[in-house]
Amino acid sequence: MAYAEKVYKVRNGKQTKQFTWRACYKKPDGSKGTEPGFATKNLAVEWGTEQERLIKAGAWIDPAKRSTTFGEFSATFMASRRKRGRTTGTRWDNLDNHILPRWKNDSLGTISWFEVDTWQQTMTIDDVHRGHCVSLMSTIMTAAVDAGYLTVNPLFGRRRTKDTAGDAAKPRPPKIKRDGGVRPEDAILLAERLGPARGIHILTTAFAGPRWGEGLGLRKENALRWRRQPWGAGEFVCRILRIVEEIAEYQERDEHGKKLGYVLRREPTKNDGSTRDVDLPPFLARLLGWHVVDWPYEDVFCTDTGTSWRRGNWSRLLRPACDGRDERPKRHGVSYRAAWDPILEGLDMQALRALHDTLQSEGKVAEPLAYEAAGHRRPGIKRHYQKPTAAMRAHRIEWLESVFWEAMANVGLRTLWGRVDLVKPVRS
Repeated sequence: MAYAEKVYKVRNGKQTKQFTWRACYKKPDGSKGTEPGFATKNLAVEWGTEQERLIKAGAWIDPAKRSTTFGEFSATFMASRRKRGRTTGTRWDNLDNHILPRWKNDSLGTISWFEVDTWQQTMTIDDVHRGHCVSLMSTIMTAAVDAGYLTVNPLFGRRRTKDTAGDAAKPRPPKIKRDGGVRPEDAILLAERLGPARGIHILTTAFAGPRWGEGLGLRKENALRWRRQPWGAGEFVCRILRIVEEIAEYQERDEHGKKLGYVLRREPTKNDGSTRDVDLPPFLARLLGWHVVDWPYEDVFCTDTGTSWRRGNWSRLLRPACDGRDERPKRHGVSYRAAWDPILEGLDMQALRALHDTLQSEGKVAEPLAYEAAGHRRPGIKRHYQKPTAAMRAHRIEWLESVFWEAMANVGLRTLWGRVDLVKPVRS
């Protein structure tokens, strides 16, 4: 049964006549629990009695755990959760740059939804990033509940308040300012400009839709596999890309969050929907076949030395090709460089991947196949009932093939990269 004890104050090493009350109660393991600082005996006994009631009800939280700071528990959380390297790096970035500067020293039991919602509105980052930070905080708070530090997560299931005052309601300007976005013609012109080794990466992204990291992670052994699927009285056969891994670029950290430098690392795809086989239209299968034969490295899309592209290095190559560049005259120690007219300012690899999905929609590719090819998990019960058929696959690759050749005609090209035609002679 709970009771109270006097705690005399000490001044200059000597006990005074002033005192407060300390609550005493029996903890679940039978040991004595205490909580000091009560002004009266009744308040101390009431508090101790409430603790014993919560213990019997199975809802008690050790006050020492409840007073653990968010910073302390977030370090425990990160050390106990094994995720893909890129996911872990992103979580640490959000913690270090946004969450911990505000919440590091707040005890878990004092964090409320009102304060978190107010804070996220003041963050000077885009709204999607704000949502990621709040979501990570909620995940950590839920883990604190599971670990016995809290009885409830005050952030769970709450909807963020979005700032709609002033300029906040104005839509962000799009990277690509042209109506309708990227065209197949843009992808072809960009591929032609960058040459075969870079251009085939562009065309594969635009007409097969791998993510940036998935393209970098593509090995020769998975670049041109075969799909064989029964179709009527016969068989549907086509070439495929098998996407099973990706190259991730992220800030590596130790278990305590200490930065160890940026790394490029091969990892499994991000989820089960991302692991997939993508059917290739004939033109792309042919071009990839030539590239695989010519390319000396195991990674299909990599630098001239066989290393993986870093985003910054690829951007320095892609941006002038898309946005245009000035002529550079020849001078001592510097070669001549021709001017490039812009193809489409703002065009990037994500926009090329979006082009693939847009073309699928334009060609009325059936949803089960469209989601599969894009590496998206189809929502709802239909994903368990509707499966891609051979007829769906045949329609998709015929449509993409026709789009490619129509776009080639529109830009006045019969061939790519100076080849006489698109049938490569057999080597003797």
